[in-house]
Amino acid sequence: MSTNRFAWVLAITLLGLTPVLSAHDKVRQPPENEARLIRFPDTATHKTLVVDLHTHSVFSDGHVWPSIRVGEALRDGLDALAITEHLEWQPHRADLPHPDRNRAFEEAAAALPDGSDLIVIAGSEITREEPAGHMNAVFLSDANALLKVDSDPGTDRFDYYLAANEWPAEEAVRAANEQGAFVFWNHPFWTATLPTGVSRMTDFHAALIKAGQLHGIEIANGATYSEHAHRLAMDHELAMIGVSDVHNLVDWDYPPAIGAHRPVTLVFAEERSAAGIRDALFAQRTVVWFKNLLVGREAVLKPLLQAALDVQDAAYRRIPDIRNPGQEIELAIVDLTLTNISDADVQLRNRSPYTFTQHGDHMVIPAHSSLRLTVRPGEKVPQINLDFEITNALVAPKTPLRMQHLIELKTDG
Repeated sequence: MSTNRFAWVLAITLLGLTPVLSAHDKVRQPPENEARLIRFPDTATHKTLVVDLHTHSVFSDGHVWPSIRVGEALRDGLDALAITEHLEWQPHRADLPHPDRNRAFEEAAAALPDGSDLIVIAGSEITREEPAGHMNAVFLSDANALLKVDSDPGTDRFDYYLAANEWPAEEAVRAANEQGAFVFWNHPFWTATLPTGVSRMTDFHAALIKAGQLHGIEIANGATYSEHAHRLAMDHELAMIGVSDVHNLVDWDYPPAIGAHRPVTLVFAEERSAAGIRDALFAQRTVVWFKNLLVGREAVLKPLLQAALDVQDAAYRRIPDIRNPGQEIELAIVDLTLTNISDADVQLRNRSPYTFTQHGDHMVIPAHSSLRLTVRPGEKVPQINLDFEITNALVAPKTPLRMQHLIELKTDG
């Protein structure tokens, strides 16, 4: 460290301030904060990876350096992060000219702490007016191939945007697919261009889907979940994606102090790697976690909830036999514990014929907690079948996941 820089760091340290990271500093591994970590269990067959595939930095219209995005991802316990800058919309162009559109990815990758296993994914956002709108391409090898500007319009951001939009969006999407990218449709419910806020399939996107060049769709972005986009995902066999689309600090948009979290995509991968995530996205093995809502196809959402929920200590209740000291009587009452090891507060609706003594038909098992239930089947039986709707786990718009727990019981007869 130079003498001048040492003096500067010493001065601001004495003043109680924190030095700003330079472009060449690595992010420090943050101290673990259990309260803000996003945690979901692996399923019986796949690793559950927490991924945010849509974020921004100062290299387009974000307000932080890429290293900040890395630090936030580490604090949130993400497995993978993509910084997906607008290729064409460059509002900081006069202050931060950068002809290489790979710079945000390179800065983020360079900022990883030594020994970090955070996966930084190369990506970009293709930005056009309707009907094309915005699309993210991730797992790129060269973002520059997705941008073409015939003549340099200078530093004015609007002139540059218009010049970049002259190249057809179809060509940019084709260039992304030639690199093996996973391409998804961003915020199709964006009210800035859709006054109704209703996501509808366009001829443009339908043609891309038919050509195998559009693979996913955001059903949750920032503060919005769209049932219409959810329906489009199901009707057109698109992977369901949930993202933060963060431009400011994550803690500003999703304050952990009040229990908020960024929307993320839970990806069910064969292995914890970039290739594993890419393969899982193309296979549509995703669940979106938005606020306290889990959304996904039943084939992937059900295994996640099966891994998250467990029935423990199920047994018929025994009480002392006052007529025969030292002996016990077994009652036709079952006590059991439902345990939730996920970050979601699981909301249950009872669909079984049983009633629960201390609870009605609607119950909540808080994240990483347990709930004690008393079941009265009316007689001693060798097994009971608990039947629940998980009302905050959707397998289709307005359609909750239904799960059953068949519980074997031992009885004295």
